[in-house]
Amino acid sequence: MSAERRYLRPPWFMLAIMNPVMRLLVGTFGLGGKGRAVLLTKGRRSGQWRRTPVNVLDLNGNRYLVAPRGETDWVRNVRSHPEAQLVHGRRREEIRLTEVPNEEKAPILRAYLQRWGGEVRGMFDVPGANASDAQFAAIAANHPVFQIERAGG
Repeated sequence: MSAERRYLRPPWFMLAIMNPVMRLLVGTFGLGGKGRAVLLTKGRRSGQWRRTPVNVLDLNGNRYLVAPRGETDWVRNVRSHPEAQLVHGRRREEIRLTEVPNEEKAPILRAYLQRWGGEVRGMFDVPGANASDAQFAAIAANHPVFQIERAGG
């Protein structure tokens, strides 16, 4: 990891309106479609549970969480406490998150942009999912990626 960490602060509308609405729709009612979930992480300082809407990527039999905005609070919380939960309506899954090394991220970032690019394209410094491997390698450190594993499994 580089000493300087990238973070794109969400606009007010996203923080104050969209994230709470998505937490309600996805986390409480199970709406929002396949791949959407609410990530529950334990706060690194407070120890309180934090709820963040996320997009889960299924790729080659594995599942991943990508941080399009970079070094977010949920990323820091996961690094401190890798045990978390994914919630979609009444379904709650105990998980453990393992950070993916930068040199392994390019195909994951490409697949993430192919699946979720309509929502997150502007947060990536590449022209799109068709960018070269070298372009993805150049931005890998800016986007933390975590592999999802079932807790205890």
